[in-house]
This record gives sequence, structure tokens and C-alpha cells, in this order.
Amino acid sequence: MYQGKFVFAQIMDSVPWKRFQTCVDRYRGDYNVQTFKCSDYFRVMAFAQLTYRESLRDIVACLNAVPEKMYHMGIRSGLSLNNLSNAGKQRDWKIFADFAQILIERARVLYGQDALPIEMNATVYALDSTTIDLCLSLFPWASFRRTKSAIKLHTLLNIQGDIPEFILISTGKLHDVNVLDHMIFQPGAFYVMDRGYLDFERLYKINQAKAFFVTRAKKNSQLTRRYSHLVDKTAGVQCDQTVVLSNADSFATYPEPFRRVRYYDEELDKRFVFLTNNMTLPSRLIADLYRSRWRVELFFKWIKQHLRIKTFYGMSENAVKSQIWIAVSVYLLVAILKKELGLEQSLHQILQIFSLTQFEKSPVFAMFENKNYTSPNDGIPNQLTLFDL
Repeated sequence: MYQGKFVFAQIMDSVPWKRFQTCVDRYRGDYNVQTFKCSDYFRVMAFAQLTYRESLRDIVACLNAVPEKMYHMGIRSGLSLNNLSNAGKQRDWKIFADFAQILIERARVLYGQDALPIEMNATVYALDSTTIDLCLSLFPWASFRRTKSAIKLHTLLNIQGDIPEFILISTGKLHDVNVLDHMIFQPGAFYVMDRGYLDFERLYKINQAKAFFVTRAKKNSQLTRRYSHLVDKTAGVQCDQTVVLSNADSFATYPEPFRRVRYYDEELDKRFVFLTNNMTLPSRLIADLYRSRWRVELFFKWIKQHLRIKTFYGMSENAVKSQIWIAVSVYLLVAILKKELGLEQSLHQILQIFSLTQFEKSPVFAMFENKNYTSPNDGIPNQLTLFDL
């Protein structure tokens, strides 16, 4: 029988703790802290995400029910509702944001050889945001509308492995297009976004960075056609044009030509008009690139269903952002384990198994092996024969 570490401890072993401590030291997270340091807080909150705990009281009651196991889980400090609540207010959320970036780089390397869902040899990012509604009386710092609060999770998703490489947490009032001011664009990469990000001055910055954008045109976009290119209408492409901005003020913000591709989707019975600064890709591939944007929508749906980011353990801005960044770190840790152990199960299946096995002493990889046992039909060899035939 395996008498090694708990499953939770094995998961935590995959955490690069030296680099985590570097993030802690950068923001002096453990300054004047005698007990319940940042590493303890991270472990407790990761446990809460993995086991679907509903509240701080739930977390404390669950772990204090097994005090003899907490030490072997790596939680070396005493756990109480007070110190857990205070940690959420005082441990700087930037510590966990920086640490998540370390895990992102690690996951990006692991998934770098995966096949893209579309046939391309470039990095493709899908950019979008999701809104998480909050109670105005409990979260007044996240004002959104007159009667409610909300935060937005702006995410840049690498569709090769569905790894979130950039996340910005803002109040609900921040317009989506403003997030482009916080991004550094990678030359040669494609940034796919909906028309909420259509701002030609900002799109021109993408163009100047030698990167490419694919977005949808608005109905009031004033464009002048310069050239029309041959298209294969059997593929759903109705036109492929080189255009410039008609308005003089708009032309000053984006003074170069770009493409307009009109595509008809038979399945949806809907026409789409795409804008891109890539002048060489086949027009049908532009439509396929935009379709890949839905992967970020699926990512939002997944994390809202399987991680604790819709209800929060603390009400301060720091506690909310810390919880989200730790949830993202847990997502990345599970994705890293899946790749490193060569697991065939989906991330959802892995999380479901983890939620029930945190206190088990079994090798992690052994829990995911497909064991198809069959009962031998030979009978018991020392069974007496009653009748001789």
C-alpha cells in the first residue's frame, strides 16, 4: 500500500515555491508576519478551489476537522476564521498575480507543441471579457451601475492549449477597448476580438507592432474601397476588399489600408464583415480565425462552472483579486499536471477526481489509470469435481 504524501501535497509539490517566495519578497508579503504566511494562505485557498468550499467558515471547519493532516498538507500555521479573513485583506493580490505569470510561462512551454484548432503557423490569441455581478452594498468599491456592482475579467487566451496569457481585473465600468492600452503585442501574432474593441487608433498600434488583428466592422464604419480581390463564393466568402478609412479624422488615426472580408455563415444564416491588417491570408481563413474567438467564451464558461470566482470569500478588493488569481493558478497547475503526467482525462474530470481525493495517500497518476479488470473464467483450481464425465 502506498504510504507517501497526500494528493494535495503532491499537487503542491508541483508549485515552484522558490519563485513563489520571490514574488512574496517583491511585495514584502511576509513582512512582520509571524504565522500564516503567504504560502500558507495560498495552500488554504488552493484547497478551497480544489474541494469547492463555499465560504471562509466552510474552509476553516473542513481543515480544522483534520488537524493532524494539515501539517502533512504543508499548512504549518494554525487556521482560524480571523487569520484567514485578515490574510485576504492584507496579503497583496499582486503576489498571486505575478506568480500566475510564472505558471503561465510554464504552461505555455508545455502546450507549445499542441496542434492549433486551425491550420496556421502563428500564435493566435482570443481577447474578450466577462462580467461578474456583485452586490452593491457589500462591494461598493466595484461600482458598475446605480443599483449594482460588478467586476470584469479581461482575458487574452492563447488558443493553443487554452492558456490565459494576460488577465486584467477591473471594475465593471471599464470599457473593453481600454484594455488594449495595457497590452504588449507580440510581432507576428494574431489578436482576434469582437467589435467592442474596434478603435482604429488602438488597432494601428497593433499594426505598428508588426502584429495582426481580426475583428468585426460596425455598421457605421466609414470605409472606402480601393481594390476588390477574387474570392471563392462557394466557401461562403462574398467579397474581399482593400479599404481605407473615409473620414479624415479617422484616417489620421489609421493612415494605412487594411482588408474588409464579408462572409456568409449558412449554419447561422448570418453575414459577418471582418476587418484585418493581414493582407496575405486566404479570406476564408480570416473567417475561421474569428470563429476561434469562441474558445475564450468557452474558457469563461468553464472557469465560472468549475472554479470559485462567482462567489467570494472576502469583500475587499484585495481579497477578491487574490481569490481570482489563485483560482487561475489552480487552473494552470491542473493543466500543467495533465500535460506532465500525460493524462487523457479532461480538466473537468481531473478536478472532479481531485475534489474527492485530497486526503488520499495515492500517487496522482495512479488515480487516472484505466484499469480494466476481467474475472477469469477458469474456476478455482482446487475445487473438487463432483462428477466424472
